[in-house]
Amino acid sequence: MTAKEFLQAIIKLICGILLVGLLIFLPAGSLSFFNGWLLMGILFVPMCIAGIVLMLTNPELLKKRLNAKEKQKEQDLVVKLSGLMFIAGFIAAGLGYRFGWYTLPKPVVFGAATLFLIAYVLYAEVLRENTYLSRTIEVQENQTVISTGLYGIVRHPMYSATLLLFLSMPLVLGSVFAFGIFLVYPFIIAKRIKHEEAFLEKELSGYRAYQQKVKYRLIPFIW
Repeated sequence: MTAKEFLQAIIKLICGILLVGLLIFLPAGSLSFFNGWLLMGILFVPMCIAGIVLMLTNPELLKKRLNAKEKQKEQDLVVKLSGLMFIAGFIAAGLGYRFGWYTLPKPVVFGAATLFLIAYVLYAEVLRENTYLSRTIEVQENQTVISTGLYGIVRHPMYSATLLLFLSMPLVLGSVFAFGIFLVYPFIIAKRIKHEEAFLEKELSGYRAYQQKVKYRLIPFIW
């Protein structure tokens, strides 16, 4: 990783922290929103640690993960819909704090925070198992099908981890209304998976055989 790429990664991290903070605390009208700080902590502290580890051990993978520009029009729409979901959900949670809407009890909040961290560990394991992962749909040079570890359970364990991550976020914020908004994510990711698999069937050798071996895409015994 070059100095320029490192600087870009730092800038993206800072911008992400500022953006999420504004989306949560500005609607809340206060910096005393504990749930907001809790989410910021469990979101960005592990992210920083993971970034440092990847920078030291696999800078090429980190570079691919930072490349968020989707080339395919249909997938670009999926990314934009996900962005709108986050914006609406965070704002709803902030407004809920400001106006005293129903807030989930603390045991639910801390249970969701624990689930979030477990999902982060699963996400890190996926990155360890599959060094071809990027944030855009593509087939890289010399890429092969990964069929062991978590990939032997579901075909898209990264999306399984993000499903747990994203659905636990509004619960950490204590917002039922935000959780209702985030429930659109399974439908968004299902659309992405279907399009991605159609692409991989054509472009990645051995993927059709892998589909026959591992039956479930996202959730074991369900889909």
